[in-house]
Amino acid sequence: MKTILTNAAKIGFPVFLGGIILYWMYRGEDFGRFYEVMTKEMDWTWMLLSFPFGILAQMFRGWRWKQTLDPIVNSDSTPITQQEKTQIRSSVCIYAIFLSYAVSLIIPRIGEFTRCGVLKRYDGISFSKALGTVVTERAVDTLIVLAYSGLILLLEMSTFGTFFQKTGTSLDNMLSHFSPTGYLVTAICAVAALILLHVLLKNFSIYNKVKMTLSGIWEGVLSLRGVSNLPLYLFFSVGIWVCYFLHFYLTFFCFDFTSELGIGCALVSFVVANFAVIVPTPNGAGSWHFAIKTMLILYGVADERALWFVLIVHTVQTMLVVVLGIYAWVALSFSGRFSRSVE
Repeated sequence: MKTILTNAAKIGFPVFLGGIILYWMYRGEDFGRFYEVMTKEMDWTWMLLSFPFGILAQMFRGWRWKQTLDPIVNSDSTPITQQEKTQIRSSVCIYAIFLSYAVSLIIPRIGEFTRCGVLKRYDGISFSKALGTVVTERAVDTLIVLAYSGLILLLEMSTFGTFFQKTGTSLDNMLSHFSPTGYLVTAICAVAALILLHVLLKNFSIYNKVKMTLSGIWEGVLSLRGVSNLPLYLFFSVGIWVCYFLHFYLTFFCFDFTSELGIGCALVSFVVANFAVIVPTPNGAGSWHFAIKTMLILYGVADERALWFVLIVHTVQTMLVVVLGIYAWVALSFSGRFSRSVE
């Protein structure tokens, strides 16, 4: 019963949170206007042109993932034949990525585990080691996001400052509530919590299993050293985010009121959106809408038009994720499975 309630909370809370934000944003709006904008005021050509970049971003992610997996497969000490060890398929990696994004619409952040499970089921790759390569990917993506976010922050400093003022998000305000004693107490509590967690794990049988899993994850993190074609890996890594941006930017040309805003507005909005989706809602629903709407308003777009832009773009792009997930699920059903476990 406890497990059922926990799982229900994992699914229900993100949906509830996203729903609350969306309700707050769109309460009192005439949704007949939504249909009118989609059918009469929107240029669907640009939306369709954005789709290949959304698909290519996920394909790049699949191809890049295979590059980090190859060193693990080829150096695995598990007693299986060399032919079996090299059976990891690019298609399975891509399908796993497609499916991971789709299932994350139901339970945020579960996609990482889903794709590792898909790879274990269809290509026999150790779950913990595959998960380690996901950690590697997240680290690389974080560096890229921080790099271009910092650059755009410098170029558009005044706009970001206005955004923080409008949303009430100010680092100075938050830090002003902390005294030197407060910092010290926070640090002590953090260390104490880590020590307590370590002691608790050591006293349970799960400790060894967790230790083995972490060992596999660490091996996956180190796999980046064995990437055979590092320039290609970097190309995929940068290409992922370029495609994500183009997938978003081209939608500006779908509407008269955003087509003239320029690439600067799109870049700033893209950065803000990347941080907004950290909020655990399905595909950033609610938080993404709020962040992009706020940025568009700062660039002079009327409040109502900004609302319809974010709702239409997010809905259509989410449907693309769903379609790709369904396609991957069907394609995987026709893919041969690995016949023996490597765990």
